[in-house]
Amino acid sequence: METESEPYVRLATLRQLHQVVGELNTARSLADTLQTVADGVIAGLGYELACVNLVRPDGDLVVAAFAGNAAAEALITGRVGSRPSWERRLSMGEDWDGLRFIPHTEGWVLLEDDVPQWYTEGPDPRFEDEWHPQDRLYAPMYSAGGTQELLGVISVDKPRNGRKPGAWGREALQMYASQAAIAISNARLRANMQRALVRLEREQQALRASEESFRQAFEYAPSGMAIAEMGGDQHGRLLRTNDALCRLLGRPASVMRRYSFADLVHPEDIGTLLRTSAEGGRAELRLGRRDGTYVWVSLRNSVVADTADGPRFLLTHVEDIEDRKRHELQLAHRASHDALTGLPNSAELRARLSARLCPRPHSVGPAAAAESLDAAYGRPPGGAESEAHGHAFRADGFDFEAVPGGGPYDHHVHTVAPDSEIDDGTKGLAVLFCDLDGFKSINDRFGHHTGDAVLIEVARRLTTGVRDGDTVARLGGDEFVVLADGLGAADAADLAVRLRNAIIPPIRVDGRAVRVGASFGIGWASCGMSVEEVLRSADQRMYIEKRSRSKVHRRAG
Repeated sequence: METESEPYVRLATLRQLHQVVGELNTARSLADTLQTVADGVIAGLGYELACVNLVRPDGDLVVAAFAGNAAAEALITGRVGSRPSWERRLSMGEDWDGLRFIPHTEGWVLLEDDVPQWYTEGPDPRFEDEWHPQDRLYAPMYSAGGTQELLGVISVDKPRNGRKPGAWGREALQMYASQAAIAISNARLRANMQRALVRLEREQQALRASEESFRQAFEYAPSGMAIAEMGGDQHGRLLRTNDALCRLLGRPASVMRRYSFADLVHPEDIGTLLRTSAEGGRAELRLGRRDGTYVWVSLRNSVVADTADGPRFLLTHVEDIEDRKRHELQLAHRASHDALTGLPNSAELRARLSARLCPRPHSVGPAAAAESLDAAYGRPPGGAESEAHGHAFRADGFDFEAVPGGGPYDHHVHTVAPDSEIDDGTKGLAVLFCDLDGFKSINDRFGHHTGDAVLIEVARRLTTGVRDGDTVARLGGDEFVVLADGLGAADAADLAVRLRNAIIPPIRVDGRAVRVGASFGIGWASCGMSVEEVLRSADQRMYIEKRSRSKVHRRAG
């Protein structure tokens, strides 16, 4: 390449080196940079052949660029040499200040390894520094910084002057390898940045497409959709609602943003709403419309986030289930109410009566009052007798111990019966058993159509004659039962008289006036009695009352 006695050659080489190093930074891609590195060896360093071996992610080295011989380029470009084989080569031969030279006298052992190579036969050198065709010279390229990671290896062959490089030639090759390593690192960085930018752009496009898809799915969903805040002072506040939800509730989107679902839910359903979990929660409740009415809806919640670490929001799907609920209520009403009169049927009557009874009888009177005073002053109520029964009652009538053999009645208000002989002011649950007098003759004379009309009118008169909260039920046939709570013995008797007088007036059916009478038996519900015992007691009293009245008072038709 040059001799130490020719400094002008060194200067020329330095100029060429400066030029080819400058070209390294003009390449646009990693592949262009690698080829520029190989071409620079030929153009600036005086070698006829140059090969750039690049470290792959798996550690092996691939021939990434070749310059100087088209046939050799076609032969080995793209071929891979294993990392162990390369490490063996970089540890053999002579260390030339970072370069690795393997003379032909040692390199014959490498002919069978898997590193891609080219070689030609040639005579032995005629003088000491003559280049042999099987000599090998490698310039490792390392990353900048303290890690010194191997990036690749530049292989060179056939110096143009036929001699091994001197000190200056070695330094020039080492300098070039260092600059090539920087250029390759920069090219990789640019390639990674370009790939990252392309990936980011694709992700942004996908995100925009996803957001647009979500927007369209949200806005044009046939059922209601809402997005609400999660956490903080504004937890639950509606941020966004779709057209379907606005139409369902009769409120514009701008107004909906003033509310949360807690503001819109029916007061009886607020507990259901609060118990509904944010993630995957479901609930059926009523939401208020603008006109003051309520609509049954099914809520389904899920949690969404803007980004991986961004704020979380509550996405709620609101489905109108008004028709289904109405149908369910109709079915439930049919199951618990009489089809003809619309009154609660026998099963519903028994359910309501059973809810007021417990297995434990409750006594009233002076003894119970004394027990209440004992309880108020912290003494065991009832003394030894009460302890023997294993049960006690609070002064307000609420059970605070479990009934032996039964269940707990922690919040049960005991139902008591007034004294039938002495009106001591005790109020209880009156059970009025009503049986119509003369109804069978109307059915026989005028047919079932007239009989049904009579039953409907009697049911209406009974319902009109009782208080809100009282129960009028039809047991079947011409038998009715009235449950009236909070009555004394005299109150119940007065109620029976009023209801009997309400039934007696003529009933007009198809232009014909018919009359029925009514017999009432008054029974009392009391804890310790079963439902059947209560109804049987009232029924028996009704028959006693019916037999005690003359037939003229029971005649109808």
